[in-house]
Amino acid sequence: MLPLVSETFKGAKTTCFAYGQTGSGKTFTMMGTSDGRVPGLYLLASYDIIQYLNMYTDLELYLSFYEIYCGKLFDLLNDRAPVHCREDGKQQVNIVNLTEVQVDNVESIMETLQIGMTLRASGATGANAESSRSHAIMQMVLKHNGRLYSKISFIDLAGSERGADTMHTDK
Repeated sequence: MLPLVSETFKGAKTTCFAYGQTGSGKTFTMMGTSDGRVPGLYLLASYDIIQYLNMYTDLELYLSFYEIYCGKLFDLLNDRAPVHCREDGKQQVNIVNLTEVQVDNVESIMETLQIGMTLRASGATGANAESSRSHAIMQMVLKHNGRLYSKISFIDLAGSERGADTMHTDK
């Protein structure tokens, strides 16, 4: 079991970042292969999460997936609809109008993520013909009686090199 998952089920808010240069395998590490032969962190964590979820019948699991591109946030589960980051009176950060899809098995998690991945901003760089150009944030939220219990976030950052080094030809 991934330690992040077990801590999430104890009520902690956990995060896993993929950080590195363009072409270093960040998105591959998160997604794996589309046929699942080489599992990424999303799939590996999903197996663990569903296994725990089956032991906690009073919890519900919701998935959201959004990207930050050119300083703006877009909901990848709602046709890239713009969403907004706000801080509430308790100084909690909230993504307003973000789609949450209830999921209860590994297949529904991976199908939902695949929908979002098709909408993620990508383009050519000097390093790659096809490269993610945005930061992608996938969150799985555990709720108890409709209220937030905990959250696990997976953040796939865009390439970390200087913009001048990528020689990218698109925005």
